[in-house]
Amino acid sequence: MILIIVLVITVAAAVYFLWKKGDQDGDGDIDLKDIKLSAEDVAEDIKEGVDDAKKAVKKTAGEVKRRAKRVKEEIGDIGDAAKELANQVGDVAKAAKGKPRTGRKPKSKK
Repeated sequence: MILIIVLVITVAAAVYFLWKKGDQDGDGDIDLKDIKLSAEDVAEDIKEGVDDAKKAVKKTAGEVKRRAKRVKEEIGDIGDAAKELANQVGDVAKAAKGKPRTGRKPKSKK
């Protein structure tokens, strides 16, 4: 008996809250005006979501551009270092053959 009463109260509460949620304009019934209000709410939520997504995309695009610029700079540095390394390898080969060191002459002593 108590179980039936609790079940009836639970179903009544569920129906009441669902009815109130469906009645958007507060006139006591669910009609086309309520559906229109719900559609407007959904459209507004979607528009806000799109605006948030646009902001996130702009922020991310700026970060990607910044990182790409830094990677390009580092690759340039690696290229310069590779050129210098190639020049030094030739000097090592000459030193192994016993040739004198090339490059800038030492300062004269006063």
